[in-house]
Amino acid sequence: MPANALFKPYSQGNLSLTNRIVMAPMTRQFSPNGVPTSDVAGYYKRRAQGGTGLIITEGTTVNDKVATMDANIPQFHGEEALTGWKNVVDEVHSVGGKIMPQLWHVGMARVAEKAPYPELSSAGPSGLFKPGKQGAEPMTEEHIESVIAAFAQAAADAKSIGMDGVEIHGAHGYLIDQFFWEGTNQRTDSWGGSMDNRGRFAVEIIKAIRAATGPDFPIVLRYSQWKQQDYTARLATTPQELEQFLMPLSSAGVDIFHCSQRRYWESEFDGSDLNLAGWTKKITGKPTITVGSVGLNDDFFGAFKGQDSSTRAVDDLLERLEEGEFDLVAVGRALLQDPNWANKIKENRTDELEQYSGKALASLS
Repeated sequence: MPANALFKPYSQGNLSLTNRIVMAPMTRQFSPNGVPTSDVAGYYKRRAQGGTGLIITEGTTVNDKVATMDANIPQFHGEEALTGWKNVVDEVHSVGGKIMPQLWHVGMARVAEKAPYPELSSAGPSGLFKPGKQGAEPMTEEHIESVIAAFAQAAADAKSIGMDGVEIHGAHGYLIDQFFWEGTNQRTDSWGGSMDNRGRFAVEIIKAIRAATGPDFPIVLRYSQWKQQDYTARLATTPQELEQFLMPLSSAGVDIFHCSQRRYWESEFDGSDLNLAGWTKKITGKPTITVGSVGLNDDFFGAFKGQDSSTRAVDDLLERLEEGEFDLVAVGRALLQDPNWANKIKENRTDELEQYSGKALASLS
């Protein structure tokens, strides 16, 4: 199967991309005191020059003192940091690239004594890092509302410095996902209990961002079934439950769903070959990004070199993209390893591709 499907232009609302390849967010911790440097700008510029259609930045923290777990994770608030991000935007745009920040609050994943403001407790809906592991008191209503406002302000700032949209990090067991996950959200008020109540925090963030940025600014939501605390965790065990989870988020204003799986080729529910992105698009009608270990195995590279592909993974990726089952494909560690990954695929320079060694200094965000 040729890679042509990856290189068709994509347009949705105000977002126009030259191809379907998205750089997935990957935490790097290379921004001293939360301020992205010229090195950060160069890092993203090289991926844009290398042919990546859309860059989603590493997780950038909103304006809450306990939003981050490390002083070197970039923040998306404060004049100095926003000036740094403006430089990043300008560098990426100078070579024709598109870029969005991933807006992030780490919640109970923060280890207080290793983070800025170590005297402050970390934040979570019920103060649980995972089911049964208490680390703090539940968030107050006032704190919840202030974090919602912080996400909205970050999105407004992103628009003001020329970003091409924003992604909300609602995956992998961080704060928003801790509200989604029944195992870490044991609240009995309107922020917990039913699936609708557990999704309310994200819904209010999406609504606040939409109000702060207007009707046409692209909003992406990244979500996952799995958590870093529990790879087997699931928010929805049936398509019906997934619909109940997704539709309020879609109605609130999400334009694109970024559907995080550990392996993109795995079907989400028994009886169907659809992966998480496929089900999400079927349910919501919204565009989706599929992600999960794209480009990391020998079979993937062999398929592009014309060798026989005995597994379904690569063929499925391209066939389903061609058929419109999902719209965009996020690439993480392969782009970390090789900034020219997209151009090498497009130009059939697959013999030059650098396969991921597992030694790169970054982790999936």
